[in-house]
Amino acid sequence: MSNLYKEKLRVLVTGGAGFVGSHLCDRLLKDGYEVLCVDNYYSGARDNVAHLLNHPHFELLRHDVTFPLYVEVDQIYNLACPASPVHYQWDPVQTTKTSVIGAINMLGLANRLKAPILQASTSEVYGDPLVHPQHESYWGNVNTIGVRSCYDEGKRCAETLFFDYQRQHNLEIRVIRIFNTYGPRMHPNDGRVVSNFIMQALTNQDITVYGEGNQTRSFQYVDDLIEGMVRMMNNDSGFCGPVNIGNPVEFTIKELAEEVLKLLPESKSRIIYQPLPSDDPMQRKPVIDLAKDKLGWEPSVQLREGLIDTINYFRTMIA
Repeated sequence: MSNLYKEKLRVLVTGGAGFVGSHLCDRLLKDGYEVLCVDNYYSGARDNVAHLLNHPHFELLRHDVTFPLYVEVDQIYNLACPASPVHYQWDPVQTTKTSVIGAINMLGLANRLKAPILQASTSEVYGDPLVHPQHESYWGNVNTIGVRSCYDEGKRCAETLFFDYQRQHNLEIRVIRIFNTYGPRMHPNDGRVVSNFIMQALTNQDITVYGEGNQTRSFQYVDDLIEGMVRMMNNDSGFCGPVNIGNPVEFTIKELAEEVLKLLPESKSRIIYQPLPSDDPMQRKPVIDLAKDKLGWEPSVQLREGLIDTINYFRTMIA
């Protein structure tokens, strides 16, 4: 058969119109796949994939993963779930349903198709960690009844379901734990610290730092995350995770605020301090030895470089 008629692998991306999902769709199309993007637009946006609508190998479907989906695909990336506190705390019951029932529906689809499926889990499964930095073997310190529990425990349950499907049905699974990610197409009002600080600085509002700003985060640029996701899906070693995908370079929240202001010297913003919100983790830093060993992956984009791209994106939004 000539290359002209060679069939492309068809990939389903749930949550594909979200911040991370839209970048994944870009990458998969660039790599020669057909992409079925599924999203209900709760926290995603059609604008994030508008540039792909005329692509011959891209299809967009509005659908909520808490309802079964009947399609024919070769791989599944399950990203469907609001990932920022503003969005997942707005309707916490729906957040839990999306993580748990959505996982059940996508695992059922993968099992019927015998297709590999990747779960986009989160560093939030570690909760407010008592172990630092966080290794995949750490079981976490999560408040089961707090305001963040809908997301944290929903993702933990989804991981359980993935490994139960592997044991019970011999399903080919992949589980990654995503650490703080930033970049173009972040929602400007999603409550995440990078988008908050950039938007506040661009609009000359005070930059809000909670506590004394000594809590730490490790920020990875979205392109690094996508590279890790694709490598994880396509590794043929039998490695299924969970694996940390994040940047091990640690910054305090205060340092991040200061860096944003350095990159926007024209801003009239100043840093102000407010009380810490409930259940906000004090430390977050991944151990990525497993990703290096099993996937040959580590992040390459420095914080300053990534922040410049993200700032430029947000400039276009408020222009």
